[in-house]
Amino acid sequence: MKEILAFENVRLTYHTRQGEVTALKGLTFSLREGEFAAMIGPSGCGKSTVLSLAAGLLQPSEGKVALHGSIGYMLQRDELFPWRTIEKNLYLPLEVQKKNTPERRERALALAEKYGLAGFLKSYPSELSGGMRQRAALIRTLVMEPDLLLLDEPFSALDYQTRLLVAADVARIIRGEKKTALLITHDISEAVSLADRIFVLTARPARLLSAHETDFCSSDPLKRREEPRFSGWFEKLWRELNP
Repeated sequence: MKEILAFENVRLTYHTRQGEVTALKGLTFSLREGEFAAMIGPSGCGKSTVLSLAAGLLQPSEGKVALHGSIGYMLQRDELFPWRTIEKNLYLPLEVQKKNTPERRERALALAEKYGLAGFLKSYPSELSGGMRQRAALIRTLVMEPDLLLLDEPFSALDYQTRLLVAADVARIIRGEKKTALLITHDISEAVSLADRIFVLTARPARLLSAHETDFCSSDPLKRREEPRFSGWFEKLWRELNP
């Protein structure tokens, strides 16, 4: 399987007024094409820093980050422009990258139709639920057909019940489009329910503590939560994070 992203012995050191702060040290992992991976770790360990390095927003102090393809970035909030309709929000990346062609707009509308947004294209973000807005944000990200999706705790702003439903919805879309994804989350249950592979980081300076391939019968996050092995995975990861 083709490798999409690889970190090789990556160290990242910040320089502050108080001195140097090492966020990552010796971090090595890779992500294969078509995988849905999750990364968990103690609070403040540098999970979001990993996404910034993967996206090229930061450069490693040492080691190598290799990305084979293009990326799409999905943030904690949907970041839809409130003065633009959903349709115009979907076209935004096309405008920014000067690729606003009829063919790409047609692709955006096809995704909206496929994933239940066709009836909301003329609506404004304030008229949609949080879950629908997050779906629109994902479709906007997919419009540019990225090879890798970076998901920075995209469900954290939602209430618990909505979060479960939206996470399942987003996972269905990502798997339906056969995209590779790396999800950063502090929620062990979320990682277990969504991911094919789970990377566990140590406390700062972060390195890879372990990597696990999940073995569920279903890829549906809600159905996974009903499987007996779900609690076993949760307990295993909890013990790793809380030795």
